[in-house]
Formats: sequence, structure tokens, C-alpha cells
Amino acid sequence: MAVNLTELSLPQLEGLKTQLDQETEFLSSSIGQLKVVQTKYVEAKDSLNVLNKSNEGEYYCYTLYDMYVPGKLNDVDHVLVDVGTGYFVEKNVEDGKEFFKRKIDFLTKQIEKIQPALQEKHAMKQAVVEVMNMKLQQLHSQQASQSGTTKA
Repeated sequence: MAVNLTELSLPQLEGLKTQLDQETEFLSSSIGQLKVVQTKYVEAKDSLNVLNKSNEGEYYCYTLYDMYVPGKLNDVDHVLVDVGTGYFVEKNVEDGKEFFKRKIDFLTKQIEKIQPALQEKHAMKQAVVEVMNMKLQQLHSQQASQSGTTKA
């Protein structure tokens, strides 16, 4: 249902602006969270490039939550991939890369779906602000003309 913004009162416009502010904040936050997860998947996928026969038997420090643990790289052909909710699946390196690529692509599509909605909300908010400013100017003009006529 389309609403003519000029027909709304200032309090109604203020309420609409507040609602649009909340919606844009939510959408921006959602995009930010998706980008954080996407970055983690990109880093995980890139880290699989380290696994090759020349690195087998090397000692490394591995990240385990918030600490680093020394370890020896014994198997460069297989990795354990966190598939969610605490479940890990053993995959060969190429399957691991493909898994992360699918996740990255999925998140990219989700971000691309949200982006137009965010832009639309920003445009709507801008329109509301412009109408509010126009109404405030009209109100000030009316008050000025009324105070000018009462002085005479």
C-alpha cells in the first residue's frame, strides 16, 4: 500500500523515520555479520593452500579457540571441516576447498539479496526526512506570518 508522505503529520513522519532507522540498522548489522562469517570461510579456504607434500612432517602452531598449540603436520591430504553445530567431517583437501567455496558463494548471494533492500530503506528514509524538513519550513513560515499579523 503506497502512502503519500505529504499527507502524514510530523509525528507520523517521525515514527516512520524511527522505524526506517531501525530497519536500516538491522539490515546493516546483518550484512556485517554475513561478511564476518564470509571472511572466516575465505581464510579457512586459503589456509588449505598450505597443505602440500613439502609441508608434511613440519611443526606448526595451530589456533585452537583462543590459544596456539604446537603440532606436527602428519596428513596433508585430509582435513576435518566444521560443518556446523559441533560436527566435523573428514574431507580431502579439494573437497574442503569446494565446501568453503560453496559457503562463500552462498553468503555472497545472501549479501546481494539484502543490499537492495538496505538501499531502498535508505532512500525511503531520505524521502521522509525531506518531507519532514519541508513541513517544518512550512510550519515556521506559518508561525512567522501569524506573529507578523498579530503585531500589526
